[in-house]
Amino acid sequence: MTTSLSVSAGQFSQAGQKPVNQDFHGMLVPDNHQLLTKGIAVTIADGISSSGVSQVASESAVAGFLNDYYSTPDSWSVKHSVQRVLTALNSWLYAQTSRSQYRFDRDRGYVCTFSAMVIKAATAHLFHVGDARIYRIHAGRLEQLTTDHRVWLSREESCLTRALGISHQLEVDYLSVSIQPGDCFLLATDGVHEYIDERAMSAIVLGFPDDPDFAARRLTETALGNGSEDNLTAQIIRIDSVPAELDSSELFRQMADLPFAPELQAGQHLDGYRILRALHASSRSHVYLAEEARSGRQVVLKMPSMEQREDPVYLEQFMTEHWIARRLNNPHVVRPFQADRPPRYLYLAMEFVEGQTLRQWILDNPRPDLETVRKLVEQIVRALRAFHRLEMVHQDLKPENLLVDRNDTVTLIDFGATYVTGLEESGQQPSTGEPRGAALFSAPETFLGEAGSWLSDQFSLGVITYHLLTGRLPYGAEVPKIRSRSQQRRLTYQSACQFRDDLPAWMDAAIERAVHPQPHRRYPALSEYINDLRQPGKNTDGRPPVPLIERCPVAFWQAVSGLLLLALLASLAFG
Repeated sequence: MTTSLSVSAGQFSQAGQKPVNQDFHGMLVPDNHQLLTKGIAVTIADGISSSGVSQVASESAVAGFLNDYYSTPDSWSVKHSVQRVLTALNSWLYAQTSRSQYRFDRDRGYVCTFSAMVIKAATAHLFHVGDARIYRIHAGRLEQLTTDHRVWLSREESCLTRALGISHQLEVDYLSVSIQPGDCFLLATDGVHEYIDERAMSAIVLGFPDDPDFAARRLTETALGNGSEDNLTAQIIRIDSVPAELDSSELFRQMADLPFAPELQAGQHLDGYRILRALHASSRSHVYLAEEARSGRQVVLKMPSMEQREDPVYLEQFMTEHWIARRLNNPHVVRPFQADRPPRYLYLAMEFVEGQTLRQWILDNPRPDLETVRKLVEQIVRALRAFHRLEMVHQDLKPENLLVDRNDTVTLIDFGATYVTGLEESGQQPSTGEPRGAALFSAPETFLGEAGSWLSDQFSLGVITYHLLTGRLPYGAEVPKIRSRSQQRRLTYQSACQFRDDLPAWMDAAIERAVHPQPHRRYPALSEYINDLRQPGKNTDGRPPVPLIERCPVAFWQAVSGLLLLALLASLAFG
């Protein structure tokens, strides 16, 4: 079974009866790892006849898209990457018109229609604005996949309702469709599709299976012969093969070909590293502190345990961790160690961070002051943002995966359970179908089979905050027992004020919201959580205020007792 994506393509464009061809089209098939991580991109743009500079817009849109899309992070999803690129292109075109003599007449400015198809793994992602069209020919039948953004004012007159560069805001249609070998896609501007009926278009595309370039030219010539007075462009894409599902051999082939390292002892050497001591050993991995011979720097070597060397899912997770580490650059996330030589064994080399785990720090500091807790949590948020900005979800935030140095600087050191949207789309994200984080710190929804999200990371962060303050867990050991929605709803938050009489009620309320059993009731941004840990926040989720007796029963009864004592003293004084 093939493990690669391959297509056959044909393209043709001509001005037709017009003096200038305002259509523009393009296609890019990467010849490196981006064929898997980003896919194949096909684009088509059509200028508007009322504009004398619309051909500049079309060319800029196509060229800019093909360049910028492949410059977005590999971890981003196709949809997120394309939307970011198109938003930037739209803003640039709109700004060009605003600075030109056409700023008061947008129909004469830098405007064009735009349609794109990104083929990644076994899915075609379609993006569309305007009146070019994307068709699919499946089982001999032609199907229109896009909707024209055009309003007809009369039988002869019409206008575009959406186009690239026509407004500072952009609304793009998006559709994803599964593909299989033999599927054909046709992209055509209105100069073609308005002058050939669908049956004739399908017959032309299917009539020349070995020469898609000729078929594309034949489409434009047929439309021109049928009276088309516009520019004419057609692109034909035939799917020849798609990657085998869940086969990541291409993406990780360099690491997968490496042999396993033996179990090591202090004093032994491996690939130019001298082993100093074992740091950690479990059924999943062995971790060593080593010294790099050439630089003298201390590094951490992590390698699969003997028990896991026959588990393909674990090995893919292990190699994914290396892939992730190379794409993160944050002072609160451990960095990979870049040696000047290729490895001869399968292991991860990371920079050594001197410090203690947050678990040990909590044992050594059972009652930290509130400001210290805030500063620790803020650093964890900075680390999480490095993941979330790349469309990654950490999924295993726990005290054991956080190091605290002598200056109370926090570093996140493990991301073997991280979910990467871009890898999921390409079928390269290994999955066990079970929660991948520590059970007591994982969000309730993950125990119901839901995919983790950044809101799940927020839950784990809230639990860590609670744990830092109290040494306890907000729901005890109940979360891992959840197996139904009703059990999820019945989770009852234990106020941290019960265990910390110096904790402000508003700070406890912030933690309660971050660890809400239902994801949509948590904070919409981590910055809001951080802000509410420092000052009383607004009640933005529509819930009624929680009575003091429920939020902080200890403080409530202390206040009641104080009032009763004052009343008793007053009665004795005046009685």
